[in-house]
Amino acid sequence: MGSSWVVVALCWLGQLYADQSLKPQIAAAQLARNDPTLTTIALQKPFCVFDSSLHPNKSYTIYLYAMKESASAMSSLVMDPSSKPLDSTFQQTGGGQLGPYRAALFPVPTCAAPPRPGDLADVSRVSGVLQQYLFRVGDDGTCLYDPNFLDVCNPPLAPDTTYRFKYVLIDSTEGIVKDQTLWSDPIKTRRVKLPLQIDLWPGPRSGGMVVITSILSVLLFLLLAGFLAAVCPAVLKPEGPSAEAKNIPQTTQPSDPSPQLSPE
Repeated sequence: MGSSWVVVALCWLGQLYADQSLKPQIAAAQLARNDPTLTTIALQKPFCVFDSSLHPNKSYTIYLYAMKESASAMSSLVMDPSSKPLDSTFQQTGGGQLGPYRAALFPVPTCAAPPRPGDLADVSRVSGVLQQYLFRVGDDGTCLYDPNFLDVCNPPLAPDTTYRFKYVLIDSTEGIVKDQTLWSDPIKTRRVKLPLQIDLWPGPRSGGMVVITSILSVLLFLLLAGFLAAVCPAVLKPEGPSAEAKNIPQTTQPSDPSPQLSPE
């Protein structure tokens, strides 16, 4: 992992603190490669978004809600008339089809405590640092099938499906919604590729590479054609007397027997 990657990460984190977004954002491509996947989407945590809503001597928690874009707008509310947050689950909402479900909860990120450059420069600590600033929706493949699981369930998302997300600030002292972001822009998971559509080439192909490949293919064809032109006449040339005829031994004429003298 080169130094250029670290510089990009530092620049991204600097922009994260400066830009107080009003809705969840998908993770930067430099920090979460291959995102979204078939069943997960990595989001930036809400740093510096709710600072103005925080008060001393109170405890707060962030809820992350998710729903499919196809869900009706009337069912996009995340609290009841008494400002209590919805506790709807993945199963109750049909995976977000009927409305938002609570996909995660975590402490309010501390805007006043940015990461130290030395932490990102240390390759062994990069993964842990990024986990503090990113959250991957759909990263729990076991909670749906564990009857003893009591925590918030964050099961895999559906492939080729568009979702929206919302961060909600919960006043844990009173158990009510204190603040919330807008719903995110639509974010779509990847679609399943058919075997014939899978690109097995190990890297990107430039225009120059395509031209070189075409030239080499033509040269290979010409070489093969020349080889066949040289071999075919020798193969089709008529043969002389067959070897079988050459190997027939010449029949020698028997010599006349000498007349034998009578003993008389």
